Amino acid sequence: MNAERLLMVIRQPHSSEKATLLAEKFKQFTFKVLKNATKAEIKLAVEHVFNVKVKNVAVVNMKGKAKRFKQTSGKRNDWKKAFVTLHPDQDIDFTVNE
Repeated sequence: MNAERLLMVIRQPHSSEKATLLAEKFKQFTFKVLKNATKAEIKLAVEHVFNVKVKNVAVVNMKGKAKRFKQTSGKRNDWKKAFVTLHPDQDIDFTVNE
């Protein structure tokens, strides 16, 4: 697998109330990923970037919301969300300590 591709697969961590609860209880972290990324690519990317051991990956295709601005209607882009479960002794820390 190409190292450049692995760095591009993970777009950003997705933070929400549900994502925070999953991270605290089950060591399951949520990421926005490329639309054409596979589970195997996501697993390799997380292991490569964060130096952790991934147990499982679940993927959900999110549909973009339909929005209106005055008379113009539009739609936000579709995106893919990945739920990455880590082994019990692993953890990802997103806080920056300087």
